Amino acid sequence: MQDLLLQVHHEMLVTTKLPMAIQFLVAELKHNGIMASGMRRLSHYFSPWQTFLIEESETDRGRFDTLMAFRILQAEAEYRSKSENAQGYFFFQFESMCRNRLNYDRGLKAMSEDAAYDAGWSEWILIVRRQLGLVDLADLIYGRSEAFVEYRAKQLGSDATPVDFPVLFGDKEGRIAFANRKKDILYLFAAMQRHLGYPSVPRLDKIDDTIDLLPQMQRRLERMEARIRIMEEESKQGLDISKFYERPDV
Repeated sequence: MQDLLLQVHHEMLVTTKLPMAIQFLVAELKHNGIMASGMRRLSHYFSPWQTFLIEESETDRGRFDTLMAFRILQAEAEYRSKSENAQGYFFFQFESMCRNRLNYDRGLKAMSEDAAYDAGWSEWILIVRRQLGLVDLADLIYGRSEAFVEYRAKQLGSDATPVDFPVLFGDKEGRIAFANRKKDILYLFAAMQRHLGYPSVPRLDKIDDTIDLLPQMQRRLERMEARIRIMEEESKQGLDISKFYERPDV
């Protein structure tokens, strides 16, 4: 990481202050061995969510590594450069936590502090943080959608009053969430990804065991052939065991 950051430092434009930030991260790596502490101090360059990902990858517990964190950050940066959809941001970040089994409490807290969300989004994400595990995520999404507002207006009729909370999801998102209630959350993620078009969350590459398995099988077959050959020679009483003797030093 130190070598890569030093290389990037020489490739940056000298008209910006970003090379100074990279030098600061290199110093943090050299002195503390981690980069999250430096990213937390450079909050004008890195969002709390990005800092949270790197911090989770640098912990000794868990299987989430730095390479996977960088792949997620790369996909998020590419998506943010093309879209400003807060709904897509939320589902991409939340799915990243689910698939990599990250800490939901700290992760949702970091998401609520992201500049991509307004005050209404930040307040709702903190509600999700408190109620996650007690209330289904699909129900939480449906309760803040236009589909729920329309259903509420139909049920109450003339007695319906305007809702006192911000509506964050549209009618289609609410219908998708309602259809995936009490189901595996992966179905909800797949449907929302098709609808919103946010990038798929990077996953761990499966290790191909056949690469090592075939040479091992070949060596075992060679040993079996050698044993069968010895057994055939022994059955014919033509086994010469002198060739297995250790040759004396001359």
